[in-house]
Amino acid sequence: MNIIQKENKYLMHTYKRNNLVVKKAKGSFIWDDKGKKYLDFFSGISVCNLGHCNESVIKSIKKQLDSYAHVSNLYYSSTQIELGEELVKRTFSAGKVFLANSGAEANECAIKLARKFGYNSGGRYEIISFENSFHGRTMATMAATGQMQFHEYLKPLQEKFVFAQYNNIDSVKRLINKKTVAVIIELVQGEGGLFTADKKFIKELRLLCDKNNLLLIFDEIQCGMGRSGKFYAFENYGIKPDIVTLAKSMANGLPLGAAIAGKKCAEAFTYGDHGSTFGGNPVSCAAALAALKIINVGFLKKVVDLSKYLNLRFEALGKKYLLIKEIRGMGLMMGIELGVPGKEIVSYCLKKGLIINCTHDTVLRFLPPLTITKKNIDLAIKILEEALKWQTSKK
Repeated sequence: MNIIQKENKYLMHTYKRNNLVVKKAKGSFIWDDKGKKYLDFFSGISVCNLGHCNESVIKSIKKQLDSYAHVSNLYYSSTQIELGEELVKRTFSAGKVFLANSGAEANECAIKLARKFGYNSGGRYEIISFENSFHGRTMATMAATGQMQFHEYLKPLQEKFVFAQYNNIDSVKRLINKKTVAVIIELVQGEGGLFTADKKFIKELRLLCDKNNLLLIFDEIQCGMGRSGKFYAFENYGIKPDIVTLAKSMANGLPLGAAIAGKKCAEAFTYGDHGSTFGGNPVSCAAALAALKIINVGFLKKVVDLSKYLNLRFEALGKKYLLIKEIRGMGLMMGIELGVPGKEIVSYCLKKGLIINCTHDTVLRFLPPLTITKKNIDLAIKILEEALKWQTSKK
C-alpha cells in the first residue's frame, strides 16, 4: 500500500489533494518522492513567507527545543512574552496580545473579545462581516464567513453575524443598530478571489466605527506579515484597527496565531475569559521572533520591488491572452481571474514544475515566498504562459 492509498484509508477526506508527495523543501522549491523539483508559488497558503526551512528560523527553533518545548500557560515563558512585546510595538502604542495556534483561533479570540467589550458597554453582540469573506473553520468563524456554500450543513449557525457588501459603505450603515458591536474585514479577500478593499471605503469605515463606538477588526491572517509590501496591509491605508489578527506566516511553518488589541478593548478580557493549551507555544514563538527580525524596512522594500515586477509580467500576459479577465491583489498576494475554470491550468503548471492554486473556481492565486527572486518569477511566468497557450489552443 503506497502513501496515497494509506491516506485514502486512514485520513478523513477533508482535503482534495494534488498528486504530489512531498519529500523535502528548501527556499522557493519543493521536491517530490521521485526527486522532481517544483517552484513553489503558493508558500503553503502564505505560510512559508520566508521560504522553506529558513536557516535563521530553524536555528531559533532548535535553540528553543534544547531548553523546552512546552510548560503550559500557567507559567511564564520569556519567548512568548518577548513575542508579545514585539507585536504590540509593531501595531499599537499601547495594546495587548493573545497568542493562539491558527488564524481561525485568532479570529475566534477577536470575536470573543468584541462580544466581551459589547457586554461591558450595553449588552451589544452583533458583528458585521462582508459578503465573500473567509474568517476560519470553527463554528464562530464559519458563521462570520460571508460565503453561503460553507453554511448549509452547519445550520443553525451561531448568532449574530450580518453581511455587508464589500467596498460599499452604505450597506454597512444600513446594518448598524443598537446591538452592533464590531465590524470584521479582510483588506484582501484571499479565499474570496483576491479582491482588495478601496482606500476611501476603509477610511470611511474607520470613521463610521468611531462614530458608533464599534470595534474595527482587520483579519490579516493571509495579507499580514509583509505579504502586502508593508508589515501590515492596513499600513497601506493610513488608518489603524482596534483589533488585528495574524497567523499563517507568523512562525514560517509552525502553528501560531495572534489577536492584537489596542487600548480601547485590550483590557476587556479578565482571568479565565479565554485560553488555549498550546497557544503561544514557545517553539513557535521562537520561530516567530526570528521571522520578525528578518521582516525589516529593507526586506519590505524588496517585497515592493518584486511585487511591481510580478505585476508587470502579469499585465504583459493579460495583453496577450483573452483568457485573462482581470489581474488584482496587493503586494505578493496576486490573483488572475480567468474566463474559464482554472483547475486544468493549475494541474498543467504542476506537471511542468510550478505550484499555484485556484480559488473561487476561476481565480488563479499566487502567493510566492517573499524571498523569491526575479529569476524565479521569470521561470513561473514561462510555465504559466505555456499553460495559458495550452488552454487557449483547446478552444
